Amino acid sequence: MFKRILIPTDGSGLSQIAVQQGVKLAKESGAKVTFLNVAVPFHVFTYDAESIEDTKPQYEKRVRARGERILGECQKVARGADVPSDTRFYISEHPYEEIVKAARDADLVVMASHGRKGVKGVLLGSETQKTLTHSDTPVLVIR
Repeated sequence: MFKRILIPTDGSGLSQIAVQQGVKLAKESGAKVTFLNVAVPFHVFTYDAESIEDTKPQYEKRVRARGERILGECQKVARGADVPSDTRFYISEHPYEEIVKAARDADLVVMASHGRKGVKGVLLGSETQKTLTHSDTPVLVIR
């Protein structure tokens, strides 16, 4: 069935559910999983209260540590299910682009959707929607 499953994660509660479901599917399929975390680059002007006082090196160190923590938690889930896994971390202005690139090496993408609608969905965008639009790899959306 599936041999390689990509699971993008931002560490949110919904994303953790997608990790659990993706690992379960990998176990049933005998597949390997790749967990992916993508952080946005440093911006002088930001809506993120934690970043207001950061310098670029401080910010990058903080998001890399957060990404490694999130990916480490994902690998614990995979190890607990005896599913082989690896991780990738990137910093990119457009996270969906990194997801689409990584999906080229996968048979399936399993990812969460926060289900934002209306103005919130338009303003914040949806990495899941953009991945669905741009990826040639099938995407299983967990909600």
